Amino acid sequence: MKALFDSSSLKCSEIITKTYSTSFSLGIKLFAPSIRPAIYAIYGFVRYADEIVDSFNDYNQERLFKDFVHDYHKALEHKISLNPIINAFQEVVHNYKLHTYAEDFLKRMEADLTVSNYTTKEDYENYIYGSADVVGLMCLRVFVNNDDIKFNDLKQSAKHLGSAFQKVNFLRDFKDDTEKLGRSYFPNLQNNTLNNLTKQEIINDIELDFNEAYKGIIQLPIESRLGVYIAYRYYLKLLKKLKNTDSKLITNRRIRVSNGLKFFIFTKSYIRYKLHAF
Repeated sequence: MKALFDSSSLKCSEIITKTYSTSFSLGIKLFAPSIRPAIYAIYGFVRYADEIVDSFNDYNQERLFKDFVHDYHKALEHKISLNPIINAFQEVVHNYKLHTYAEDFLKRMEADLTVSNYTTKEDYENYIYGSADVVGLMCLRVFVNNDDIKFNDLKQSAKHLGSAFQKVNFLRDFKDDTEKLGRSYFPNLQNNTLNNLTKQEIINDIELDFNEAYKGIIQLPIESRLGVYIAYRYYLKLLKKLKNTDSKLITNRRIRVSNGLKFFIFTKSYIRYKLHAF
């Protein structure tokens, strides 16, 4: 039964999401049940693609990635894949018209195999669009249930939110990106050296993204608004920690938000949301 296979594929995507990201999983639990499966499918697919180019250093990453993309394209054509993660995602791509966004994402992930430095603002912004903004846009298509008018109204805010999340991740993961992956994302750094001045420039840029993103969050459909709002509050707290941390510490260790603080953020954000004070 194809329906049973599709259901099990979605459950695999859910397992991947919960395994790789407790914070994102928490946000998804706050979405309406009707949209959770599609968001799990999107996350599972982009997570695996990212893992290939970031983590599988002991294997032929280029070959693995090409096989992954080839299998995805075959799945789009035949509307099925024996890879459950690709199978779940291809159905969402067809249902929500995500073809172009998915292709843009895969092109950016492929670039990670060969490009390690983004020295111009244009290259930096193009990378963020393909690696993060399009993921936000894919989720937005699900949130608005293919309503083109609502999608176009919220499109820019969704891109800003994707950019903000990705830039915070870059700053949080600065040590690992530099030392383990040999990558430099921020074009304002000389010789990939982070100091408090360049850190502040990066944070100012992220804060602008968050300000624009908030305008769209409060207009999201009720089915998704709380989950996105709590993710937004979590990343704001992480940005605040990075802002208050000396650049030398950021270059030497990964800055984290403790589980206790995550629970506090969730509780406070939930209360503010229910009181319409957000």
